[in-house]
Amino acid sequence: QVQLVESGGGLVQAGGSLRLSCVAALRTFSSSAMGWFRQAPGKEREFVAAISWNSGRTYYADSVKGRLTISRDNAKNTVYLQMNSLKPEDTAVYYCGARSGFYTGSSDTRDYDYWGQGTQVTVSS
Repeated sequence: QVQLVESGGGLVQAGGSLRLSCVAALRTFSSSAMGWFRQAPGKEREFVAAISWNSGRTYYADSVKGRLTISRDNAKNTVYLQMNSLKPEDTAVYYCGARSGFYTGSSDTRDYDYWGQGTQVTVSS
């Protein structure tokens, strides 16, 4: 049974930092691209960042470039999202997704095969 579990969310002041983690109970994790997406109340889920299966390529939404960094540790079946210089507009539920099959990352939710349950990030002004 595939399971992705996010953690690390919380309440932080604007300008602060958080580090999200996503542990994947996924046999094919090391050959899966991973992505982070977020969804604010009343809005659609949007792309944040993605990383290829071998960490060779990373991708970011324009709104987070220079502030958020995605990385992965295949030995731990874990993908991370380091979030610095947080802004109130970063407030959302953050989800990780897994895309099986030696792909590079994708900004399209339809390309992902598995999803976690999400972790809440709230940035106060």
